[in-house]
Amino acid sequence: MTAAPAPLPAEVAGWWERVNGSPAWQDGIFCALAVLYGIVAAASCIQVARIQCRVPQYGWTIQKVFQFLNFGVNGARCSIFAFRRLVQQVNPPIFQHVILDLPGLAFFTTYAVLALFWAEILYQARGLMTNRLRLGFYTINVVVYALQGFLWLCLWWNPNHSMLVISKLFVAGLSFFTAFGFLLYGGRLFLMLKYFPLESKGRQQKLREVGRVASICFCCFMARCIMMCFNAFNKEADLDVLDHPVLNFFYYLLVEILPSSLVLYILRRIPAKLQLSQYHLLSSG
Repeated sequence: MTAAPAPLPAEVAGWWERVNGSPAWQDGIFCALAVLYGIVAAASCIQVARIQCRVPQYGWTIQKVFQFLNFGVNGARCSIFAFRRLVQQVNPPIFQHVILDLPGLAFFTTYAVLALFWAEILYQARGLMTNRLRLGFYTINVVVYALQGFLWLCLWWNPNHSMLVISKLFVAGLSFFTAFGFLLYGGRLFLMLKYFPLESKGRQQKLREVGRVASICFCCFMARCIMMCFNAFNKEADLDVLDHPVLNFFYYLLVEILPSSLVLYILRRIPAKLQLSQYHLLSSG
């Protein structure tokens, strides 16, 4: 018979509990998350300012709205993690859930704007009207926020574990359908660009941009879906408590900070500045 593996030393086996239970580690990890979110928020704010200075006559384009929403989401996360201990003391507890969950819904809206932009490109390329797309976008967002608000009210009225599980599964389902949307519209736009004429201006650059962003967003929302399902049925994976700072760090780093940073880097190009027409005086005969 093979010998049983030797047990791990107590120092190694208990490192997770020691880190999670240490107020110093908790504050350090949450401060690190706040700093990272603050950097991403600042980058988005700078992009909005650059676009406004470059082409102020364009108004609120989808690119500018996407960057501004990124600034809002990451700025909110930065504030929440900077004051995480105060958030955990908010009463009644339902307001804690609202504060912690609302940036996640805003994150969905932010990247739904990007999917809407790609869908509009596909429709315009086929000569179809895009009005229904925007109406569908607004309708979906209203329904999502209304359902989440209803779940919050139910959790406030009857704060039991079952309602908390349903609320987290709702976020998981929302993440799954968002990932499917990026797979659908990102994949279709990628194929459309792939079969454009080779001499099309910017074809290769746009092809790489769409392929990379669609892949990042799909992986991000699928990871979010899996983690939310795991979080719903396993108390040891609860992200809403102070005692799991390491889990919080890796979760938010992998599903929000890193994807947002990569997408913002890929989409860093801003519109070209409009040039005034050159007028040439005609010489007199």
